[in-house]
Parts: sequence; C-alpha cells; structure tokens
Amino acid sequence: MRLKYIIVIPDGGADFPLEQLGGKTAFQAAHTPHLDALASKGRLGVAKTTPPGFEAGSDVCSMSLLGYDPAKYHTGRAPLEAASLGLQPGPQDCIFRLNLVTTGASTSGPYSASDEALMIDHSAGAITDAEARSLIASLVEHWKIAVPAAAKSMVLTPGVSYRNILIDSSGRSYADVITTPPHAVPGESWRAHLPKCSVTESKSGAAGVDTAGSVSAVDVLRDLMLASRDCFRDHPINKARIASGKRPATMAWIWGQGVKPSMPAFQQRFGIRGSMITAVDLLSGIAAYMGWDRLDVPGVTSYHDTDYAAQGRAAVEAVTTKNYDIVCCHVEAPDEASHQADWKTKVAAIEAIDRHVVAPIADCMSKLDSNGHGCRVLVMPDHYTLVSTRKHDATPVPFLLAGAGISSNGAATFDESAAAATGLVVQHGHDLMSQFLGIHENHA
Repeated sequence: MRLKYIIVIPDGGADFPLEQLGGKTAFQAAHTPHLDALASKGRLGVAKTTPPGFEAGSDVCSMSLLGYDPAKYHTGRAPLEAASLGLQPGPQDCIFRLNLVTTGASTSGPYSASDEALMIDHSAGAITDAEARSLIASLVEHWKIAVPAAAKSMVLTPGVSYRNILIDSSGRSYADVITTPPHAVPGESWRAHLPKCSVTESKSGAAGVDTAGSVSAVDVLRDLMLASRDCFRDHPINKARIASGKRPATMAWIWGQGVKPSMPAFQQRFGIRGSMITAVDLLSGIAAYMGWDRLDVPGVTSYHDTDYAAQGRAAVEAVTTKNYDIVCCHVEAPDEASHQADWKTKVAAIEAIDRHVVAPIADCMSKLDSNGHGCRVLVMPDHYTLVSTRKHDATPVPFLLAGAGISSNGAATFDESAAAATGLVVQHGHDLMSQFLGIHENHA
C-alpha cells in the first residue's frame, strides 16, 4: 500500500503557560477537537529542532522539521528565501534578509518619533506588499546618493510584505560579521544590535578597516541601515500609515547572511514527490532546494486574515487530485501573533487551524484508508514562540504522528504537556522525517 503524507506546521504555536490563559498554553486553551482526536489515535512526543550552536530560528527549525540536518546544510537564512524569489546568486555572493521595521519610543503605541531607541516591530506593522515595494524602490535610489560606495555592489529585491532580499556580489567577506534578527530583540535598543564584528580588530590592526584599506563589511551594513532612516523619515507611504494609526517602516534592518547552500533533493532521498503550501518566502525557499513545488493558494497570508479553509482544501487536493505523495501545509499566523504578544489571536489561529485545516485532512485520511491507499499526518510547530517575550525559544517542540501503521502511545490531547508526558524524545529533529515516512533513505 503506497501511503500519502501530510505535514501541518502551526508556526510558532508552542508556548509556555500564560497568566492571561489561566496558566494554560495557547494549545491547551484552544478548542481543538480534531487535533485531540488524532492525538488519541496517534503518537505524541517532543523533538529537538534547534541543534547545539544554533539559534531557534525558523530557518534552522523548519529545515530540521523537514528532514535536513542544519549542521550539514544550513548556510544562513537569507539564501533560502532568495531561492523562493527565483534569484540566482553566484557561489561567492553574500545574501542577506532585509526587514522593514518600526523603531520608536514605546511598544504600547503605534509610533513615537520623539525617541528612536527601541525595536518596536520586526514587520513594520504588517506592511502591505504594495507599500513595501514603494519604500524599497525609494531606498535603492537613496542609497545610490547617500552611500554610493556601500551600495555599489548591492542588489535589493522585494519579497512579501516586510521581507526583502539583499545580495552583495562584491566578493567582500562577511565571515566575521554578526547580525541579529529584529524579531529576536523586541523592545530592546536597536542601536545595541547593529551589525558587529566577531573580532575586536581586523587583520590590518585597525578596527573598521579591512586588509585592503577599504570600508569594513560591518561598516557597509551599518551605513546602509542608518541611511535608510533618512529615506523613510518623511516618505509619503509612512505619512499615510501614521495618519491612519498604523506603524511606519522607519528603518531597513539587514541580517541572516549566507551563501547559496547545496541540498540533496527530497525525492532523491526518499523516492516521493512533494509540495509546499505557504505564504512565507523562507519555507518556499527551503521547498525549492528540496525539489518540492510551491502550490499557489489565493487568499493565503502570513497573518490571521489568511484563508485557513483554502489551505486545508489545497492540502487535501495535493495528495488526491494533484497526486503528490507528500504535502506540507505551513501556517504562519500563530508565530506572527506571538511576536506581537497577541495571545488572543494566537489561540484563535490555533482554533482556525484545527477547524479548517486539520478537520478536512482527518476526513481525507479516513477516505484514503477506506479506499486502500492509506495516509499519515505529522502536526508539529517548528519552534516555540513566546507571547511573554515575543521571541523564539529552543525548547523541544511537541509533535503528533497519526494515520496508517501508527498506534497510540496514550495521549488524549495535542499540547506541550501531553507530548512531554509520553517520554518520547527525538534528540535530532531531522531524524523524525524518516520515522514519519517509514521509508529508508537512499544513500546511493
């Protein structure tokens, strides 16, 4: 019997107990009858998706969840997203993620121009694609005039919403440069987290100058980022956003650098054909390197306004009418809610995933079983995203395996405590994929 496989990623859904929820996590507080029904029939456990030496980023954790060891294949976050945009960087090109962010005086209000000390919002208030593209076009022109030396070798490509890709083809080395994800420092001083060098002095003996006597890689990035503030300060897009009570994009934040990775195709490894449903360039980029198709589903976004039902239907169609062997349905909404400290939306997003994504998948599983095809499902957040801190956390995440050939290990609900109570721990998150598939990897 040839099985079909469905993965559901409620991104950042795992969390610690919250006072606002009476000491429960979002998964425990949410009404999730379909997830719980699968849990009672399936196998729960926890998996370590953040390897030693790595931060709990979506790039690392999603790569691990999808069966690829970050220690072998991870070269940086930005290269994965570049693949989603169809960019073709050279092997020596350095690729960066560029966020449009909001800085200001207080995390409680929409924006305050009186003090730009804090990182307020990594997404510039969930800025729209059209607004972001206008800002990016202005930024490219501004850089040519304000920082021509730094901008000379740079190509900036807009992505989705606040997410963009910057590529430096100069051959400049960024090996000693440390950059920080903006979502990792909410409410903290943005100046304290500007790019910095991992060594106190360059080889020439003068900090801030490389061996050729030119401006250092750190200073290139800092110059670009600081110049963006002048470009955005009085931009018409931002004036309109402020007037309507929305957060403006006050700055371009550069981070997540790396070079193009080399990853073996999923079909080469396991002999099955896969597809990805996501609104996020990162997941789409990982899928591209895996050799999976990205399924375009109208209405799918990164936020709670996404069409959950469309995602559920598309996942079912992928393994039935479109005849893929495996599909991953990635839902970003719980993560974005967590980054905004919005526990109500996080709970609502999890309930919507249960009702509109898990329910039709469970029905599909029953139908595939009845016609002798068989189906398995894996439900698993990539990482914890804490409402309390608005940050990611490397705590091992709960997972649920259910379907053909998988027996219960005694859980009754799908949540963090129930998964931990089973005692099943996958030490290396990338090993879980082989367990889920029940297929031996091809090493030839």
